[in-house]
Amino acid sequence: MRSFKTAFAAAFVGMLVIASPLVAASQTAPAKNWKAPATPIYAQKLSDAVMAKHPELLSLTFHGVPPGQEKTYTMFAGSYPERIGNADDPDDIDVSVKGITIVDPRWHRAKDTAKKFVVLLPLRDAQGENIGLLVPAFRNDAAWGKGKGEREFFLMALDLRDSLERQIPSYASLFAPAK
Repeated sequence: MRSFKTAFAAAFVGMLVIASPLVAASQTAPAKNWKAPATPIYAQKLSDAVMAKHPELLSLTFHGVPPGQEKTYTMFAGSYPERIGNADDPDDIDVSVKGITIVDPRWHRAKDTAKKFVVLLPLRDAQGENIGLLVPAFRNDAAWGKGKGEREFFLMALDLRDSLERQIPSYASLFAPAK
């Protein structure tokens, strides 16, 4: 009987060791609520072009509701392709719906591996209409961000957003195939 209990306990512990990473992955992976088309979209082309020109950026993401969807707030383009289709957080949705701006220094976020300064601001089209959310994350390390504060990062985010605005004829154009 003792050997049966020992064997059962060993098997149970073995199952836990195998299952633990699977359970952890399922709990930490963000929910996907949209799948990008197989061919790159115009918003992804814009994100890639901005990232290539701006070494001060850690990332740049575009968020909103894809055409044909209702209240499916998602990241639809950006510098982390594996995150495309991740459901938006409540603060992302607030920016898209209310048109507010959030200046977030991220000083003490435990999960962030790099020092950064994030600004969540309304994405606008060429007519100046709020059409979604743009999230630039700026490097805030000794090599680049030293001495910069909220004002500088906020103004850089506005300049970046305003330069993109002129390149966005409409919200639907962001989802057109990239040329």
